[in-house]
Amino acid sequence: MVIDLKRCFGCYSCQMACKAEHLTPPDVFWSRCLKGEGGVYPTVTRQALPVLCMQCKDAECLKVCPTEATRQRADGVVVVDKEKCVGGKYCMVACPYGARAFNGEWKSYFPGEQPLTKFEEYAREVWNEKQGAGTVSKCTFCSDRVERGLQPACVQVCPAKARFFGDLDDGASEVAMLIRTERGFQLNPEFGTNPSVYYLQSR
Repeated sequence: MVIDLKRCFGCYSCQMACKAEHLTPPDVFWSRCLKGEGGVYPTVTRQALPVLCMQCKDAECLKVCPTEATRQRADGVVVVDKEKCVGGKYCMVACPYGARAFNGEWKSYFPGEQPLTKFEEYAREVWNEKQGAGTVSKCTFCSDRVERGLQPACVQVCPAKARFFGDLDDGASEVAMLIRTERGFQLNPEFGTNPSVYYLQSR
């Protein structure tokens, strides 16, 4: 995946589309949009930075999982087997990008002692069936959508067309060409995990 920081204006569409697509609990975010400021007044800039699982080629989370619940598919996507995951959270600690979430007790989006709404009950049922409870979950590049010939939800909904998805190993693909021609870079390459998400310079 390639994310163009010149186009992203931090609207949170990617973050909300991810929640809607996967019915994640209130405190679970597989996709996030961070914001920061730089420069010195009066030349101050504000930058949005979308982050998600980097699908690292040399993923640290793979190395620490005691039950081998975390595995890497042939296409490079890192996934978690809910049947093997015991919720040890070692992978959460090992991930340098903070891209994993623990599936704890499902809480209502509404404060107080109110019971779950009908939709929340439905979402909890679907979530527990797919991800389990007491386990760890993460972004999978919407692999179920990709297998159906669709783009990941975050890519499809981006109003600024700031995200591009494709095969990094195909030199003729759009993502590979963007990385070459626009000087694409990985976030924190010093971690040594070789992320599969690249960014294009903001300015």
